[in-house]
Amino acid sequence: MAAALRAVPVPLALIAMTALAGVVLGRVYAGPLLPRLLAGAAFGSVLVSVAARRLPSWLVAPLSVLAMAGWTAWSMRQAAVLAGLPGSLADVTADAARNGIPRLLTAMIPIEPTPDTVLVPLVATWLAGLTGAEVALRGGRVLAGYLPPVLLYAGALYVVGPNAAPAIWPTVVFVAVAAVGLVVSARPGPDAGAVDAGPATTLRAAVRLRLAAGAAFGTVVVVGLVAAIGPTVVAQVDGRPVDPRRYVEPPQVETLDESPLVRISGWALHPEQELLRVRTERPDGAPAAGAAAPPDIDRSARPADDLPRGDGVRIRLAVLSDYDGVTWRVGATYRNAGRILPTATPAPGSTMETVRQEITIGELSGRLLPAVATPREVSGARVAYDPSTGTLIRPEGLTPGLRYTVTSDRERPDENLLAIANVPAGDSVARVLRVADGVPEPLRRLSAQLAEENGAPYARATAVEQFLAEHYRLVADAPSGHAYPNLAFFLFGPRNAGGQRGTSEQFAAAFAVLGRLSGLPTRVVVGFESTGDGPVRAGAAYAWPEVLFDGLGWVPFDPLPRPDEEPRPVEEDFRPVPDDPPPSEAPEPTVEPTASPEPVAAADGPADGNGLPTPVLVGGGAGGLLLLVGAVLLTLLAMRRALTRGRLERGDPGERIAGAWREVTDALWLAGQPVGPDLAATEVALRARHAVTGSGPPGDTAWPPGDTAGSPGDGAAEQAGAQAPASAGAARYGSAESTGTSRADLAAVRRSQHGALLEDTARTRAADEVEELAGLLNQVAFAPGTATPEQAARAAAVATAYVAALRATRSRWHRLLWSVHPGPLRRPR
Repeated sequence: MAAALRAVPVPLALIAMTALAGVVLGRVYAGPLLPRLLAGAAFGSVLVSVAARRLPSWLVAPLSVLAMAGWTAWSMRQAAVLAGLPGSLADVTADAARNGIPRLLTAMIPIEPTPDTVLVPLVATWLAGLTGAEVALRGGRVLAGYLPPVLLYAGALYVVGPNAAPAIWPTVVFVAVAAVGLVVSARPGPDAGAVDAGPATTLRAAVRLRLAAGAAFGTVVVVGLVAAIGPTVVAQVDGRPVDPRRYVEPPQVETLDESPLVRISGWALHPEQELLRVRTERPDGAPAAGAAAPPDIDRSARPADDLPRGDGVRIRLAVLSDYDGVTWRVGATYRNAGRILPTATPAPGSTMETVRQEITIGELSGRLLPAVATPREVSGARVAYDPSTGTLIRPEGLTPGLRYTVTSDRERPDENLLAIANVPAGDSVARVLRVADGVPEPLRRLSAQLAEENGAPYARATAVEQFLAEHYRLVADAPSGHAYPNLAFFLFGPRNAGGQRGTSEQFAAAFAVLGRLSGLPTRVVVGFESTGDGPVRAGAAYAWPEVLFDGLGWVPFDPLPRPDEEPRPVEEDFRPVPDDPPPSEAPEPTVEPTASPEPVAAADGPADGNGLPTPVLVGGGAGGLLLLVGAVLLTLLAMRRALTRGRLERGDPGERIAGAWREVTDALWLAGQPVGPDLAATEVALRARHAVTGSGPPGDTAWPPGDTAGSPGDGAAEQAGAQAPASAGAARYGSAESTGTSRADLAAVRRSQHGALLEDTARTRAADEVEELAGLLNQVAFAPGTATPEQAARAAAVATAYVAALRATRSRWHRLLWSVHPGPLRRPR
């Protein structure tokens, strides 16, 4: 009987130690479901081993695994029902088995107990209890049987990491339970009946006294060591535990979802495409008003102000916070999340309104999940979430017919506080204040002009909003693009060539860039405008900018023009000054005769009694001037050559390709045919071909005017002059044959024509290769880091050949001054 009683505490200790791992892990889970399921697994695993103690050892493991399968199936069902996940038990369990570990390590804290986040801890707990019970009870090695629960407990601490407070009390209880189990399971001393009562009693008393003294001494020593060494050891340990989530790649999205802004133009061309269907409920559960006949909203032609304020519901698809001068990107780190998402803290000057929508996906593709900002509960779909931007994704991708319900807290700032609100600054908002290198100078000047006239942050934001709404046209067929050159063409390009018109993509991107240049933290949001019920079509998709204000949060702005207003030309309010205006041709100074000319000194006489002779002074001055001019020309030649070498030979392959392209554009500038920043690389290549061969589009410059070194007409005249010898030679050749010229003269004419033909062929080849250089430049811009050294070397060769070919078409005097012209040294690099 006593032996049976001594055997009971060991299983109880194993159950308690194994269940405590669930308590520790449950600190990062939402609700009490996980600790309860793991406690059941701990109890069941140890109970099976105790009940099967009399059976052969090889039969215990199969029986325990069968019991584990039953408990796991029941637990999966409970978790699926609680999370509201559709699908059969087999499908849910299979998905959890495939994705349990990565989803557990990438889940958002607090983790919702769904089948995929419960399966791994459940199985690990059961196996730890089974192994510990078999070793401690069947093998009789209690201390060794504690090893599996200890490892499970340590694993729970590691998974929690820095995401919860230190588990002090669970650890104390864990150690105390383990100690009690060891003490109770100690083997008894010799049987009292085998020894005389008197000596046995004396012996037992002596042993107990010795053990008590040894225990007391050992306790004092341990406590003393802990007090002496503990602080030193603790000081060597990092105060923040390692987070295993940083070693696991979170859910990723495709490029189309990383930058959905480029989809605006495609949706605008197919406005009737039904992307999704929405049904909005009021907080009391009744459907929103107007559900019977929801009007369609075509966002490609109608701005949000067309709708009465409060009737339109903005459904957000993605928030784009990162801009590198080429593309606006979400830049999110998604974490698997359950139904309950982290609660957003409202700004002090804002009010929160609860919006509950049932959304059915139609023809919308990708992984981004539409929802009203800011979502706090999602049911019907497994999602991943980025709290910093509030963007939702479905890792498996969207499918037609997918239906889910999302409850959001829509934040409404107090408009009365906007006029006096400030904007934050510092490292916390550096991401939404960053301006990438390469901003066109006209954008900087426009931003500075708007900022000078408006001091307060809200006034600056409103000024940018009004400037875009008053001067630009909203169209549906504008090409996509929001890189710096695209924005420069949208803002300053000539109207008759497609400038000053665009979709909401260009309006929102231009607002965000101009805002950041004036010190406003901005971002771009892509979404849809909906009445709250009914279909949401592609024409309702649009982009809008937002500005972050202290105490108010993110405030949306609407820079789209009114449909009934004709935009005013940009030149009326903003006319930027060129960076390097061409020098005006000043008239030659007129020498006026003097009334009483001074007497001329003798040519060989001194100017005064102590001065040098006049010829010496004149000769010395002329020589010094020539030396000075020569030094300046040599310095300019050396600087130009150093600039060319630096562009073509230094930096990574991408920088060298960009440098080769600058050599081509500088050559066009020197030839009197500059290209504006609004032109694409392929358009510049066509103009470069025209500059050499005379074919292709004319070299008109786009507004605003840039640097010029001559008119296109001058260049055409020089080109015609360069081609004149060949035409003259042909004329001479024809006349020679008709008049019977000698064979020697005819051979000379043929050689002259052949040389001109070879020269024209070389020029044509050099012009054709510029298109190849334009392709390499586009590769560098849209796929950074993919250029190779061979491509950079090829770009340098193409640029060198083209510059030589273009220079050969200029006049002799122009070719002489080509290498020392200071223009490329002061042009923007």
